[in-house]
Amino acid sequence: MDNVLIERVNDVYVRVSCEPGIKMELSGHFEFEVPGAKFIPSVRNKVWDGKIRLFNAMTGMIYAGLVPRILKFCNMRDYPVEVSPGTYEINDVPDDSGMQLAKEFESTFVPREYQNEAVVHALKRDRALMLSPTASGKSFIIYMLTRFHMAQGRKTIIVVPTTSLVEQMASDFIEYNNGNPLDIHKIRGGIDKNVDAEITITTWQSIYKLKKDWYEKFDVVVGDEAHLFKAKSLISVLEKMIDCKYRYGFTGTLDGSQTHKLVLEGLFGAVYEVTTTKKLIEDNTLAEFGITAITLQYPDAVRKLNKGKTYQEEIDWIVTNESRNKYIRNLAHSLHGNTLILFQFVEKHGKVLLPMLEKEGKHVHFIYGGISAEDREEVRRLAETNDDNIILASYGTFSTGVNIKRLDNIIFASPSKSKIRNLQSIGRVLRKSNNNSKATLYDIVDDLQWKSNKNFAVKHFIERVKIYNDEGFEYRIYNVSIKG
Repeated sequence: MDNVLIERVNDVYVRVSCEPGIKMELSGHFEFEVPGAKFIPSVRNKVWDGKIRLFNAMTGMIYAGLVPRILKFCNMRDYPVEVSPGTYEINDVPDDSGMQLAKEFESTFVPREYQNEAVVHALKRDRALMLSPTASGKSFIIYMLTRFHMAQGRKTIIVVPTTSLVEQMASDFIEYNNGNPLDIHKIRGGIDKNVDAEITITTWQSIYKLKKDWYEKFDVVVGDEAHLFKAKSLISVLEKMIDCKYRYGFTGTLDGSQTHKLVLEGLFGAVYEVTTTKKLIEDNTLAEFGITAITLQYPDAVRKLNKGKTYQEEIDWIVTNESRNKYIRNLAHSLHGNTLILFQFVEKHGKVLLPMLEKEGKHVHFIYGGISAEDREEVRRLAETNDDNIILASYGTFSTGVNIKRLDNIIFASPSKSKIRNLQSIGRVLRKSNNNSKATLYDIVDDLQWKSNKNFAVKHFIERVKIYNDEGFEYRIYNVSIKG
């Protein structure tokens, strides 16, 4: 066979037919090692080589969203390539489609230019992975796309990671619709999954075990916070939707892993950068942002004590350290406006900080996985209508997606090097309100270095600094002595 032929199998896969040699090239081109593979037991035991292969050389199958990359691969090598009709097409869409949709549905808001362009891009290609940073108005983009497909008689399922975001997305849609109700069914634990609505908003945890036929009624799927879709259970949701043509993934950031990016592109479509946080700050859409890194300098005796500890031992010592927790308490009460404190461990850190923070002068709210979606939504409402709130929240519940328009400060109470977690967390304070023109992140760094040995918390801070530099965030580092 001289030509490379790409044919649609369904809305998840295409089949590539070509010579065996080209198939082997494709297999290698779409083969990547999983980050941290050498630490995975199956790799250590030589059961698995730690590589993900997105192209199956035996069957010729590969995710449909990777067609643009296959075309690029063929063009770079001068391989003649043919794409079967209906496999990969660009629709003719007016350049002001987003503006027209907002006007047609009498939306509360007028789209910004980049929001209009994002809608146009998505409608032209029927699928896209939208890189849309926090506070760029991605829920409004999702709303416009959903309303477009509703007008065509199509049903949409929007998959989000938390119950809070189910409530928030539904609330946002009604706000965009001038407060008028829409046919929305919200699914979370214990809610009937078989209601036939025009729009279904659900957590992935509520549906990933359902059989393939449950998904047949949906024409459109939207993955909000799509960076989480690399998990097997989330991938299975997208793979079951074999007759769902329209696919849109939204995320504020990708983790920098090529494997991760390609899996998401395969499931949703090619990456499209809606805008950047830096641009939104420069054009005054988001609050100005600065980072104050506070390195806690511990005495030599404490440094010696912690030398040689494992990662988990060091983290356990840090989050249970009374002097450190008192410093966080005093810092939170010294700040003006609303402050979000993010922690990692509920029992040994969040529940320890809570009574320390509860003193006169500030309203303290405690949010973790055990708090209901309704109570979390109430905290969000209170924070948007009042100042001097302290929200003590776990990373899992508040680092991703939650939209609070009046946050002035954020404190990282637990160290982390995760790019996604850090950027998503920073996004919590970037939303601009009438009295919020500048936001500040207080990055707590525990300096337990002894001689030439860097401790884990310092190593994680070095990774965060790389992220801050990449994003163009301004930061200052201050040393504070602590008893330990």
